[in-house]
Amino acid sequence: MGERLPCPGNLIYQNNLASASDVEDWVMEGPGKLAFRDGWMEMWSPDKAYHHVFWCPEDFPNRFIAEWEMQNLDPTNGLCIIFFATQGLNGEDIFDPSLPPRDGTFRQYNKDQLRSYHISYYTNTPMRPDRGKTHLRKNNKANLVQESEDGIPAKSTEIHKVKLIKDGPHIRFFVDDRKVIDWIDTPETEVRPPYEEGKMGFRQMQWTHFRYRNFRVYEIEDE
Repeated sequence: MGERLPCPGNLIYQNNLASASDVEDWVMEGPGKLAFRDGWMEMWSPDKAYHHVFWCPEDFPNRFIAEWEMQNLDPTNGLCIIFFATQGLNGEDIFDPSLPPRDGTFRQYNKDQLRSYHISYYTNTPMRPDRGKTHLRKNNKANLVQESEDGIPAKSTEIHKVKLIKDGPHIRFFVDDRKVIDWIDTPETEVRPPYEEGKMGFRQMQWTHFRYRNFRVYEIEDE
């Protein structure tokens, strides 16, 4: 028998990412640019200038199932990350004015005043072409807590369906129903307690041009 996964409960956030009005309350950090075509949101950095993070404004609970679709429009190079359970180190909202400003520089997200988990699931940079590995890290120390097989293949231009399950300390991540991350954050594996609620954000490195649609987040149904 296959693995029994948590069941989605109530839909707590839905965004088609199909028009500028859909994301008018989202926050871009860094020189990311958006365009909306054919029901998709495209994201890239003009002239491949710099990295960028696009934050959903919602705070998501400790237990959720998130799904979205995405497609690579330029498989030459790029890197995609999802941040989740993101807060300030002392539990602040990430947009609290007491926190330092952020401009897409990576250390501001993984080694500074935010704490989060992040998964790098498309990895094809000029420095390390077709890395072939998915990484799950726990921040703000950028601890690599799990490395596994490729998420989205480096040269793929297919539409991929992505699923992130955060069932308390149990984190699972799927690309097209293929599991690439399965890790439990416990006192035995990590000194710091597991992270709970917080925000989600899509990060792209400067060479990346992907498009996204149908972002959905569900509660996990109690058994």
